[in-house]
Amino acid sequence: MQIQEAVETCVTKKYADFTSCATRSEYWWFVLFVCVINAMLGFAAEWAAGAFGLVMLVPYFAVGTRRLRDTDRSPWWWALVVVPVVGWIALIVFFSQLGKTPPTPT
Repeated sequence: MQIQEAVETCVTKKYADFTSCATRSEYWWFVLFVCVINAMLGFAAEWAAGAFGLVMLVPYFAVGTRRLRDTDRSPWWWALVVVPVVGWIALIVFFSQLGKTPPTPT
């Protein structure tokens, strides 16, 4: 999956879909997109970066939940976000692992 396809999937097709699965590439391309756009907006206008972050909050948690489901984990693992460093590292490891969804041939 390429960045454009991942962003289209997360923002338009599966904006608030918490039930299916997401591939590694879908998750990481979407995270890269959100981080880059948020950084660019932060330089231009902080209020725009804040607004963009709020708009992208639902699709970010949706794609993260789908990614956790793809690695056979419960969405309750999102609770690790409140554990400062160790929880974040654990989530990064979970999101980086191979999932059960086979990659689509190109």
